[in-house]
Amino acid sequence: MRRIVGVIMFSLMSVVCHAAGALKYDFVVDANGTGDFTSVQAAVNAVPDFRKAGPTKIFIKKGVYKEKIVIAETKQGVQFYGEEGTVITYDDYANKPNVFGENKGTSGSSTIYVFGPDFVAENITFENSSGPVGQAVAVQIGGDRAVFRKCRFLGFQDTLYTYGENTREYFEDCYIEGTVDFIFGKATAVFMRCHIHSKSKGYVTAPATPQGVPYGYVFYDCDLTADKDLPTASVFLSRPWRPYGQAVYIRCQMGAHIHPEGWDNWGNAANESTAFYAEYQSRGDGANPTSRVAWSHQLADIDNYEVTKVLAGKDGWNPTAK
Repeated sequence: MRRIVGVIMFSLMSVVCHAAGALKYDFVVDANGTGDFTSVQAAVNAVPDFRKAGPTKIFIKKGVYKEKIVIAETKQGVQFYGEEGTVITYDDYANKPNVFGENKGTSGSSTIYVFGPDFVAENITFENSSGPVGQAVAVQIGGDRAVFRKCRFLGFQDTLYTYGENTREYFEDCYIEGTVDFIFGKATAVFMRCHIHSKSKGYVTAPATPQGVPYGYVFYDCDLTADKDLPTASVFLSRPWRPYGQAVYIRCQMGAHIHPEGWDNWGNAANESTAFYAEYQSRGDGANPTSRVAWSHQLADIDNYEVTKVLAGKDGWNPTAK
């Protein structure tokens, strides 16, 4: 009984220093047993379904948590805050057999699934550790208004799956690495001051923006780098997974690994008249506006690309508001 009371009091009184001041957490996860839960999924499961009183803040102490995590649609407003050195990892991949001997597929390979709306993650590493074995997702996001700040996304092919159609996602000061199509999907997503790192030749993004959706991927002030041994002109900024894919790079620093042509039509010339690919004031050795493919665009201004406009939707969502 004394231990139970102690755990309850620890949960209720958990106050941890945070960059914005003292932030009270609802649950604490610690693999070593000093918190309320030893696994992240157990903490998520404890969040009341359709909780409306406010977000549920979960502090995850440093450590490596090898587990597949599902944040169901009923778990709304879940927020993860990581201590330095917090890693969530798993090693599934598309061609790995499930219990029935069937391939898991790309969607089945993810380390974490975010289906609940208003998810927030800060200072956490999300990893798919299966290596260069084809499609292997680290994070799959299907919930609207997802926010990631100071997070790391580690993997190879298909690292970050912006899965949800008509959903919005915001990434700020994050690190994202991969090889082929390592940022892909249907969502409208903003990447603010992110570090985008290519580990081999390939394509940074593969948007599947639905027809009629005004925005796809927008990168602001991001830094595009590559492994040191990667040849120059070996990575394209994007190829359209679906015909109306959109990607726009604004004031981004681009290394020499970026191909002078910039964009690829995925072997289908018809995509050139439907996809929308553009840049504004790209910098660095990979910025070659005069060499870009003729069907891409160099923007004269970015009046239509304010973050608040890109992500506003019908509810006026603004993830940058403090």
